[in-house]
Amino acid sequence: MFVDQVEIFVRGGRGGDGCVSFLREKYIPKGGPDGGDGGNGGSVILEAKEGVDSLAPYTMKHQWLGKRGVAGMGSQRHGACAEDTVLFVPPGTLVYDANGGFLMKDLAHPGDRVHVAKGGRGGKGNMRFKTSRNRAPRQCTPGEEGEERLLRLELKVIADVGLVGKPNAGKSTLLSRLSRARPEIANYPFTTKYPNLGRVMVDRDFSFIMADIPGLIEGAHQGVGLGHEFLRHIERAGILVHLVEPLPMDGTEPMENYRTIRQELIQYDALLAKRPEILVVSKAELPEAEDLVQKLEAETGQEVLAISAVTGANLNRLVQKIARLLRESSQEPEN
Repeated sequence: MFVDQVEIFVRGGRGGDGCVSFLREKYIPKGGPDGGDGGNGGSVILEAKEGVDSLAPYTMKHQWLGKRGVAGMGSQRHGACAEDTVLFVPPGTLVYDANGGFLMKDLAHPGDRVHVAKGGRGGKGNMRFKTSRNRAPRQCTPGEEGEERLLRLELKVIADVGLVGKPNAGKSTLLSRLSRARPEIANYPFTTKYPNLGRVMVDRDFSFIMADIPGLIEGAHQGVGLGHEFLRHIERAGILVHLVEPLPMDGTEPMENYRTIRQELIQYDALLAKRPEILVVSKAELPEAEDLVQKLEAETGQEVLAISAVTGANLNRLVQKIARLLRESSQEPEN
């Protein structure tokens, strides 16, 4: 099950209590206080980990508590500090404070982490309260409670290339041909219910991640259809590959479909209009494909590739074009 939004409650572990104790040894009748401090409670940490691709584990358990510190003991023995609780999430997870509404951390890369709930400090033992006037203190302090917070986790898929287009445009089939990903493929709309990721190998030293974004429809940016839930995943993709089907099953006009998707992307985020886009006509084995290529080139003024996941036509050209754009973008100086 793919889940890209979830709310969880986290609380750091309580610190261990301080100890009231007095030294009792033979020949030392007034040994004095020797109660140790309690250990600190464990914090709750979120960490992005490669290989984790969904927030589904957090749908069944919504409350995560840090471990409690060990209480202090006599003979000046301090309690052990508790280990931190580390929760692993997919790279690309945004961590929000649900009550405050602010972004705590963008865990964009594997290894990124954030302390979301700090553990409480351990209490002080009675040896801490000994003074020249109070040689036998009988007070200690309890361990402090850990921080608590309601979090909203939102996943934005990390991918170099995002496949966009109307339902049944051939995105899932293309992903399955270029990578080892095996998304569900069927001859009906909205087969893809969540983004699928696949690694495309260009050569021994270079590869890229491609994401199949669920089919968008008109009004997606306003919450219509499945696309509204997944438009956010396109924001991470450096390059968009826009697939246009030459003979849509629903009888719609291909050129109008292209314009609709472009408009949905722009209305969701105007910066997407400036994102590098590769125009692709899928299902090139159909007779209508060549005419659509010419119309798209005339309207957009850019090269249009006609590919076929069935025959393999121009798949290598598409991969090489994507690789060239990715290499060029990686060499551009940052502003």
